[in-house]
Amino acid sequence: MHVAKIVFTMSALLLSAKSLHSQNPIKGLESSGPDPSWKAKLDTFGQFVGDWTFEVTLLRQDGSKEQGSGSWHFAWVLEGRAIQDVWIANYRPSRPGDQERGYGTTLRFYDPKIDAWRVTWISPLSDNIILFTARKAGGEIVMESKNAAGGIAHWIFSDITPSSFRWRSEGSRDGGKTWIVGQEFRVRRANSGTTTER
Repeated sequence: MHVAKIVFTMSALLLSAKSLHSQNPIKGLESSGPDPSWKAKLDTFGQFVGDWTFEVTLLRQDGSKEQGSGSWHFAWVLEGRAIQDVWIANYRPSRPGDQERGYGTTLRFYDPKIDAWRVTWISPLSDNIILFTARKAGGEIVMESKNAAGGIAHWIFSDITPSSFRWRSEGSRDGGKTWIVGQEFRVRRANSGTTTER
């Protein structure tokens, strides 16, 4: 992606993320619900619209872990044809140099030309943008990204119920032969009273 386009995309997404909890949202961004003509397809991610809390575990390559908690917020945007989310995490560092917080925003829209979702995730904290394609795979939703070096990243929603789900990130450096899990979220809908422990 051209640098100018990346900068524009980051700016637009950051502005729209800010509006999700602003008293003065950007006009034309937020939507009251899905575009009715695409509702069946949009339910893939539309089922997550609302507010959630989570417990997160970061898994290091040396086998050690870092724990944290946070909130995750999903909303309809752009005339109900897209969904934007924002997540905020606070970690409990277990050793010097561990990260203490994390956050990011994701814009997702269904593309009928490929019968899949196009997804852009950005993290201003780590100066990072990742482009994904997302599809249902059995009972899971799998977001996939590939880089020029042949690496593959999967971000996966699983164990999905109306009040809870799990999310994990995993990566492969050998074309998908082996996978290493990097993060796991145990997520529950805010004020649902339902635990995600399984």
